[in-house]
Amino acid sequence: MDNKLKVVHFVTAIDRSLGGVSMYMQLLAKELGKLVDLIVVTRPTANPLPLENCRLLYLPLPVSELRYFREKWKRILDEEKPDVVHVNGIWMLQTWIVQREALKRGITTYITPHGMLEPWILKTNPMKKKAALWLYEKKALRMAKALVATAESEKGNILRLGYNNRVEMIPNGIDLERVDLKTDWTVKRKILYMSRLHLKKGIELLLDSLAAIQDRLQGYEVIVAGEGSEDYVKELRTKAARLESIKVSFVGGVYGESKWELYRSCDFFVLPSYSENFGYVVAESLACGTPVITTKGTPWGDLEAFSCGCWVERDAGTLAGAILRMAESGAGGLQAMGQNGRRLVESKYTSAKMAESLYKLYLS
Repeated sequence: MDNKLKVVHFVTAIDRSLGGVSMYMQLLAKELGKLVDLIVVTRPTANPLPLENCRLLYLPLPVSELRYFREKWKRILDEEKPDVVHVNGIWMLQTWIVQREALKRGITTYITPHGMLEPWILKTNPMKKKAALWLYEKKALRMAKALVATAESEKGNILRLGYNNRVEMIPNGIDLERVDLKTDWTVKRKILYMSRLHLKKGIELLLDSLAAIQDRLQGYEVIVAGEGSEDYVKELRTKAARLESIKVSFVGGVYGESKWELYRSCDFFVLPSYSENFGYVVAESLACGTPVITTKGTPWGDLEAFSCGCWVERDAGTLAGAILRMAESGAGGLQAMGQNGRRLVESKYTSAKMAESLYKLYLS
């Protein structure tokens, strides 16, 4: 262990309710921890995802405890003496403190923005982001040895900002050892949405698209799986109630083996998101053999290239057309797309490949 590279990953939270970044850390730790001496520093949460092959250390995140956060982080650095500090996420003052204290000690730093520099995100609360860029974030991005993007589109968007010219593209990955391919593509008349219930995810667009074609999807059930704020979920339920020919079932968060069973039990998956730097749920569905429809707010042109789904413009008419085409594919079409999707994940999007690429970056 003493001869291994010592790497600290900082992430603000690792909780099942928080989606992609938490899942990324869980999958990365399992594989990267085989290659390096890995420490993950985060804050305590109510429903943490279990991590393998690493040590977990906790810091308080509230701004009211910022001084204690800094002092405890400094002690971690001085005691552990890592070779690399990798920051996951941006915009928070705490992420800058993590990086700055590491740099003071001559420790190499990397940043993975996880989609937080995408155009749609930059337009959200723009004044706060401009203030953060002026105060510390621009400096943080420039002083990282490299920024890590998870898709070519994200890499291009980061490079256009001009804060750091070294941007490495390392796709996220799935642990295929834990994901079985479905064996039955019989049409079940079930459509799945699974992700956070958040405005960014475009669930209203899905409901609008379904409303326009519901007469041609009579008897279908749309399963909406995910957690969100109580008020927003209430709004979605009210909108869904207007669909008379399609049943919409809100099932809450689904985890563990139940999640994989749900992917396999549906004909196809829809994610009409405004913005995704990767979109773990897309890769998960493909790994299960369930074809995917998603929008060009996500970096999933591979759906078309590998004939395993539809990658469409983000408007109700186009999305409705893709849903109808998928619904009319029949068992044979769904199986062909599903098997192609599994091959795509096997060839490009495994967590082992993700960890190996990151390890090579640290050594470069």
